[in-house]
Amino acid sequence: MLVLFETAAGYAVFKLLSEKKLQKAENLFNDFESPETASKVVKLKHFQKFGDMTEALSAATAAVEGKMSKTLKKVMKKLVAADAQEELAVSDAKLGNIIKEKYQLPCVSNSSIQELMRCIRSQVDSLITGLPQKEIMAMSLGLAHSLSRYKLKFSPDKVDTMIVQAISLLDDLDKELNNYTMRAREWYGWHFPELGKLISDNLAFAKVVKLMGDRTEAASTDFSNILPEEVEQEVKDAAEISMGTEISVEDLENIKYLCDQVIDITDYRNQLYDYLKNRMVAIAPNVTILVGELVGARLIAHAGSLLNLAKHPSSTVQILGAEKALFRALKTKKDTPKYGLIYHASLVGHSSTKLKGKMSRMLAAKTALAIRVDALGEDTDAELGLEHRAKLELRLKDLEEGKTKKISGTGKAKAKWDKYENKSSIKTYDELADSTISSLGKKRKHQESPKEEQMETEKSQEGKYSLRHGE
Repeated sequence: MLVLFETAAGYAVFKLLSEKKLQKAENLFNDFESPETASKVVKLKHFQKFGDMTEALSAATAAVEGKMSKTLKKVMKKLVAADAQEELAVSDAKLGNIIKEKYQLPCVSNSSIQELMRCIRSQVDSLITGLPQKEIMAMSLGLAHSLSRYKLKFSPDKVDTMIVQAISLLDDLDKELNNYTMRAREWYGWHFPELGKLISDNLAFAKVVKLMGDRTEAASTDFSNILPEEVEQEVKDAAEISMGTEISVEDLENIKYLCDQVIDITDYRNQLYDYLKNRMVAIAPNVTILVGELVGARLIAHAGSLLNLAKHPSSTVQILGAEKALFRALKTKKDTPKYGLIYHASLVGHSSTKLKGKMSRMLAAKTALAIRVDALGEDTDAELGLEHRAKLELRLKDLEEGKTKKISGTGKAKAKWDKYENKSSIKTYDELADSTISSLGKKRKHQESPKEEQMETEKSQEGKYSLRHGE
């Protein structure tokens, strides 16, 4: 009997010297306690080594899927040519059936064969000559990583953890930058209070303060690279008549150092935003098209990952980020919020106040579809996002113009509110045809004298009176 053994380095074919050993599989491990005893049970007949890691990965993936790789086909052709009548022991029954159908080679796979495979694996270093143990371990580790990456379809560009960390850092930078800027404006405002009103941009304010220093230097300082000509002239005019106090050189140096921090943080913030934008385009292109980089990244960070976000329905995506308001509304039995983080999307922001709720609902529905495509789809294009965004923009335009669209083709005809009449061709039965009494007799019956009617009523009343008194 021959034994087909799979390793990370290649395929090995062993010759089982004594088939009687398989009859007592529970004692088989005793024969493999040492390399000397193992060599008396099995003997290496052929070893087909893999050329590179790609060949090893293709063979491993084929074995996982129950198929034959090219390397295994070469081994089987050599085996069939040499020993066509011997049985072949394989670890996988599906693979054995394929070999049997293709090469008419009898294959065996049972619990005894599985125990034999375990025993061979324990002494594979000594049984396969010319293959160092370090090389086998290195190839096993590399193949394990490659096979796991293939199974999970791992891609370094699809790591959404970077997005979660980047958007969190971006929010922290915005808070710190705002604190630093307000501190610089308040600090330098004691010396030149008019400058804060003239320059609204924080980065331009920090650059002007760093370049100018003391307000007395404003007239001799060139601000053309920072400010427009009109604003530059206003700053120079205001510096001459400023009502601010004088400050020392040491105070001015600390203010300049704070302005340096503001400039550096702003530059890093812009760099981080570009990095986040590129990451979002690579990981979630359709979501980026619909809601933008920042809103999409905040949705992913709030859910924990892109896959977790894909599990949420559109109703949850719509109010994601407004959980406190939602539970407060449910507790007080008031109206629930209409939007959460999705409120900051451009499509919702451009819509009117009355249409924001409707627009957020439509956008959440399309965003939920886009999230699932980005998380589970294999395509990296943004065709779905572009198509959905075009539909939403057209729908928003129609809503703002007051246009109404008919839902179905049945709405083309105007509804008629006339009384329903059965237009059946079946004739109704005439009940008057059953009567044999002439119409004259009916008239006489209805035209009875009032005296006879009075007598009948009196008789009925007397009968009722007698029943009451037991007469």
